[in-house]
Order: sequence, then structure tokens, then C-alpha cells
Amino acid sequence: MPAQAKAAFKRVLLKLSGEALMGPQGYGISTDVLISVAKDCAEISRLGIDVAIVVGGGNIFRGVSESAKGMDRASADYVGMLATVMNAVSLQDAIEKEGVVTRVLSAIEMSQLAEPYIRRRAIRHLEKARVVIFAAGTGNPFFTTDTAAALRAMEIGADVLLKATKVDGVYDKDPRKHADARRYTQVTFTDALKNDLKVMDATAFALCRDNELPIIVFDMTKRGNIMRVVLGEPVGTTIVKDNEQTRFAEA
Repeated sequence: MPAQAKAAFKRVLLKLSGEALMGPQGYGISTDVLISVAKDCAEISRLGIDVAIVVGGGNIFRGVSESAKGMDRASADYVGMLATVMNAVSLQDAIEKEGVVTRVLSAIEMSQLAEPYIRRRAIRHLEKARVVIFAAGTGNPFFTTDTAAALRAMEIGADVLLKATKVDGVYDKDPRKHADARRYTQVTFTDALKNDLKVMDATAFALCRDNELPIIVFDMTKRGNIMRVVLGEPVGTTIVKDNEQTRFAEA
């Protein structure tokens, strides 16, 4: 960490996909990825930033996955919410091993594992420099953890939503299929919608756009990227309000 490191944000909401937590393996939680994410989260917390996290469950179960075929959609989504709790408790353990106090708040009550989600309680934990992990999505079926991330970010007054993925930003076309794909360094909400860039699901994206909450999409697999983002370095792609300008990365 730089000696005179100065954070660009006071409070952040980090959205971690479940798929990212499984690393190169096909299922479950990669210990190496978990430790790396925990170290990054602990480092930015020590910088004085309020850190909240929403974690997905796709590494274990998703309501729209192959394994959910034949299930009632609401039931499948509830199982997916339970998967996010498993990830949240695992992440809590890893972060606390780094010496940072952490709380898991679940949208579905399970008092032996987590505190119930109460907005004021979550904010109080953040004010006490605790990392807060939101589990079980919104607590409602048919809503993704992207939507939960956008909703919780609004509720806690986050400055930015950090979407940690396995790619280094948002492109104008699929870089795996097109060699001439260009990465955006900054794109407006309107341009992202117009070009169907699929940054997040439509409900989550609309929440962020309506409340002018910037989103930064970046590669979480590179150690130290979370720190670089919160220090304001140009990492990944930032989705900004419509009175700003869309820009591409230099070739």
C-alpha cells in the first residue's frame, strides 16, 4: 500500500459474483481466491473506507441454472439465496483472519449464522469500521444479487458500486470473439443501454441510473485491483451519469 495512499471514496459497495469465487475449479469456493479477496478487502478497510459486500451464489447454485431445471422458480431462487449465505460466512471467516471485524447481515433470518438485515444496523456497523457482508440477496425470488447490490448501495449511501468480475472492463463487443473489440474506460448509462452492453441486469442497472450511482466494472482476479480502484486509479470501466462523456481505452 502506498505510504500516502488517499482513498477516492468514503463508502463502497463491492459486488462479488459467486462464479468468481470458484476460481479455475468448476464448483465451490477456491481457497486461494477467497484469501486474495479477503486480503484486498482488509487492506481497503484499514485505509478508512467503509466496505460493504454483496456476494452471489452461482458457484454453488443459481435459480436459473441447469441444476434448477424442473424446480419452481421461486423455490430455486430461495435455494440460491442459501448458497449466498454459505459464501458470505466463508468470506467473513477469511476477512476476520486478516484481523478485520466483519458482520454478515442476511435478508432471510437465520440467527445462528448471521444478523437479520436492518438498514440502520448495517450503517452503524460501517461507522464502526466493520466490513459488512450482505447475504441472501434481497430476500425475494425473481431478483438477482446484482439488484441486491444496487439496492443495498442506495440504502447505505455508498459512493460507488464496484462490480468485481473475471474480465477487465466493459467492451463494445465480445473480446473473446472479436479481435477488434475496444474497452471503454468510461461509458454513460444511456450509451450502455443503447449499445446493449449488459453491465448488470436491467433492474439493477435502472436503480443505479435513476439514482446516479456510478458503477466500476473491473477484473478481481488480479491481486491489488480493488485497492487500485478505491485509490481512483484508471482500472476497468466506469459507468457514469449521462452529462459526462463516453471514452475508450487507448489502443
